Amino acid sequence: MQVPFLKSTKKTTMKQLKYITHLLIVTSLMQFSASAQDTTKKKSIDITSTFKPVLREASKINFNAAPPTADTSATKLSYNIPGQQLFFGYSPAELKPVALTIDSVTAWQYSNYIKVGIGNVHQPYIKAGFSFGDGKSTYFNIFASHYTSKGSLKYQKNSFTGVGAAATYLSPKHLEWNGRIGFSSDDYYLYGYSPSTLVFTKDELRQRFQTIDAAVHFRNTVPTEYGLTYHPSLKISGFTDNHSLKGSETNSVLDLPLEKTFGSLFSFRLAATADITSYYLKDNSQKRSTQNNLFYVSPSVLLKTPNIFIQGGLRPSWDNKIFTMLPNIMADITTDDQRFTFQLGWIGYYNKGSYKRFAGINPWLAQPDSLLNTRIQERYVGFKGSIDNHFSYSAKVGFQQYRNMPLFVNDIDDGKTFKIRYEPKMEALQLHGEVAYTVGEQFSAYGSLNFNQFTKLQKEVRAWGLIPLELNAGLRWQLLKDLWLRTDLWVWDGPQYRTKTGDHFKNDGAFDLNMGAEFRITKNFNLWLQLNNIMNNKYQRWNQYESFGFNILGGVTYSFNQK
Repeated sequence: MQVPFLKSTKKTTMKQLKYITHLLIVTSLMQFSASAQDTTKKKSIDITSTFKPVLREASKINFNAAPPTADTSATKLSYNIPGQQLFFGYSPAELKPVALTIDSVTAWQYSNYIKVGIGNVHQPYIKAGFSFGDGKSTYFNIFASHYTSKGSLKYQKNSFTGVGAAATYLSPKHLEWNGRIGFSSDDYYLYGYSPSTLVFTKDELRQRFQTIDAAVHFRNTVPTEYGLTYHPSLKISGFTDNHSLKGSETNSVLDLPLEKTFGSLFSFRLAATADITSYYLKDNSQKRSTQNNLFYVSPSVLLKTPNIFIQGGLRPSWDNKIFTMLPNIMADITTDDQRFTFQLGWIGYYNKGSYKRFAGINPWLAQPDSLLNTRIQERYVGFKGSIDNHFSYSAKVGFQQYRNMPLFVNDIDDGKTFKIRYEPKMEALQLHGEVAYTVGEQFSAYGSLNFNQFTKLQKEVRAWGLIPLELNAGLRWQLLKDLWLRTDLWVWDGPQYRTKTGDHFKNDGAFDLNMGAEFRITKNFNLWLQLNNIMNNKYQRWNQYESFGFNILGGVTYSFNQK
């Protein structure tokens, strides 16, 4: 039995195989033909698309600084100034300049000037000063003065001549050097003899004192790395007179102070002083000398806080080899605003006994027979302060004890010279007060009072030549831009004196009122006028020596190299 479906399928498959075979043969021939072509032709790729890949832009963060918020609150600044032994006219919270008080006995100051004048007593009057240096590290000054005065009494005249030079050098290592040298000549006439009918020659009454002095000292302006500050100094002077028995004296003073700080509150201070004096009297036949030497050491401990300053120490001293221990204790207690300070202390010190110093106190002094140092111990209590930015004040009560106090009495012959009488021991109650009012550089007024009550003298009856009460006052006023006015008042109670018979009396008091004015006429020229002793009070500071009455003095000042 035949199956027609299977036969037909077989015939169909054979045809399909034949078709596939022919297709494979054609494909092989095409590949062979392609491989037979030129193989040196480089392969290339043709890009027909315009697509360009691009990265997406990144997002950025903008940093915009915001301005700070304004601070409208006031900053509170605190000033803590340690209490010092200085007087501050202003509160530390208000830093304002304080006008310099002009000394009543000094003239207006210029950097380079010549001042000349003439009057009914002073004939003439000359003063000059010159300044050099760069004004930063070197300073050099030359000064000179001369005047001759003549009163209404016979031989009532004196003259003074002085020249000097001073220099200052500031080193890069914070050291300050200062030096000075000078010469002065004082001529006086012993016109205070009694009775006035006595006859003397001019040379017999003439008394001349001449001095040559020099000084050098240096200090560190910045403490060392160990907190040390120092200020050593040396002063030397030679002093002579014109007497027939020639008197001369040399004085040398060496001072070595040193201070070491410990933190911000404590410090230790040490000072050593040697004061040597040699006094000679000689003529053609004889010569004798006197030594007066004083040595002392001053160790002390200091406490400094914003409100308290305390110094506690001792002062061992050797006065011509005689040992004495002296106190050196002081304290200042200050309020927070520095406007009131309470003071107290117990101190001891010496006033050197020298021919030069005694002649400066009383120029009609006779040659001293001996030289003794005055030892002083003082206990005091007081206060100082200011009420506002213009008014200041101070007051003190002190109890003093003197040893070997020099007193001056007229000689027993004619009284024209004064002899020194040393009081072994005496005491004094002292009251001192000061007030001042200052308004910038336009106006200033001041006043001071000293009261001394001398008691418990062992040898002398009275304190010869010492003033018991003294009042000083002055005023400076710049009335106009180029006009300055000044006035001074000196009032004191008369001192006790002793006559050649041994009786004691009291001199009349003094009232000396002075006025002056200075007017600028050009940039370099000033006119000045001074009226002294306007009330014509002919008082006696020293017994038998009447002062000048009313006198007038005027002239011109030429200043140059002013900035």
